[in-house]
Amino acid sequence: MITSFGISQRTKLYFFFRRIIFLIPLGLTIPYQDGHAQSNTKSRVIVLTDIEADPDDTQSLIRLFLYANQIDIKGIVATTSCWLQNDIHPESIKRVIYAYGKVHTNLLLHETGYPEEGSLLDLVKNGIPKYGMTGVGDEMDSEGSNLIIEELERADDRPLWISTWGGVNTLAQALYKINKTKSKKEAERLISKLRVYTISDQDDSGIWIRNNFPSLFYIVSPGDEYGSATWTGINTYVKGIDNSTISNTWFAQHIQQDHGPLAALYPDVSWGVEGDTPAFLSLIPNGLNNSEHPEWGAWGGRYTSYIPDFSKTKEGGSIVTIATETRPIWTNAIDTYTPYIPKEYGRTVKKDTTSFSGYKETLWRWRDDFQNDFAARMDWCTLSYEEANHPPVPILSHPDHLTLTSGESFRLDAFDSTDPDGDNLSFLWFPYLEAGTYEGDFQLGQPENAHLVYGVAPEVNTEQTIHIILKVSDKGSPSLSRYKRIILKVVPKK
Repeated sequence: MITSFGISQRTKLYFFFRRIIFLIPLGLTIPYQDGHAQSNTKSRVIVLTDIEADPDDTQSLIRLFLYANQIDIKGIVATTSCWLQNDIHPESIKRVIYAYGKVHTNLLLHETGYPEEGSLLDLVKNGIPKYGMTGVGDEMDSEGSNLIIEELERADDRPLWISTWGGVNTLAQALYKINKTKSKKEAERLISKLRVYTISDQDDSGIWIRNNFPSLFYIVSPGDEYGSATWTGINTYVKGIDNSTISNTWFAQHIQQDHGPLAALYPDVSWGVEGDTPAFLSLIPNGLNNSEHPEWGAWGGRYTSYIPDFSKTKEGGSIVTIATETRPIWTNAIDTYTPYIPKEYGRTVKKDTTSFSGYKETLWRWRDDFQNDFAARMDWCTLSYEEANHPPVPILSHPDHLTLTSGESFRLDAFDSTDPDGDNLSFLWFPYLEAGTYEGDFQLGQPENAHLVYGVAPEVNTEQTIHIILKVSDKGSPSLSRYKRIILKVVPKK
């Protein structure tokens, strides 16, 4: 985390980097080792939704369809949950798709690749209308569980994400059948392609899956204490920051009203707004997200792999009993976050005097960015290309993976970044230390809001990584942001 400097330290740092400007030739690139850059391939996803248990499933579904050209949706399965134990509502999914069909043509004015209404309708499947493990076993197959198996068996090397907004017994049944009907080798191959994100545990099949399939990639804030879950950062009111982008007034103005038939279906908040959206937020290609690395942090939060301890967990939230985890899972991680806030005179941003630390911070730190992005795409439902805003395109003049020796100076530059609407651009560079392995203090040179920034690799005794995030924002309405993640590999001096 960047800390403030005293006057003498700041002055020394200023002249140090001024000297670097003349020492580093303008066209120099630092040695690069590839192998970790994010792929532009669309993530393929099957959604499991207990739609009608809470209006937030409909809210999240509307947002998902606005990104249907960037996420390869392979199925939308109506399921049960602890809140909707014996009913499923595929008709409610179709109702949203019909509204999407009415704005489909206008969405294509802004970006290509939006699927037709009919192709989305074909993806709507039924899960079994039974609760949890009562719907898992012999003769418990459903359209949804069969779809998961069929998709896993396709000749497609991409991982298959199961974005779970309610109960997960549809996946449990697919795994049960795979385990029973496939060879051990084939079962392992299919399961290795699965990636699961569940919005906590909303039935008792989640813990069954984790205990019986220990190699399965599984992201969850488990148990029933929703208030401690990372995903609640999407709608948590945070003292000390501007929370307007999750206010009912904001949703009425930017999402619900005067934005066409899809927006008109967006329901008012009953519990928490869009509690299911974090299950796919990190699959949106924005330059920050890398779904294969939950520990790197993204719009959907940051997660690390460990066995959580529930000894101090309080009951409350869901009605699913807290169970003991028997294996590491991807779950809550802690960020310490100090926001940058606007400054009216002089440098346009400054670090706030207040820092925040916790699980939810890993998600809500990006909240204004993804809310503005949502609002812009809702504008696409009715506005022409010229009337709407579109995200900027950050462009680095060097690789996004740099290898440095202890004490080596470096330069980062995004001069060639562009905006499709011709908007003016703002830049912000900041270390994301929790995403890397280096645990010491690390600071970039000032100013952090120019297209060009300098730094010096810290002294290390063993190889370490440091993540630096470039955020490029336009001045359109709403302001949109895209990112580049630069990973520094710092090695000791020989």
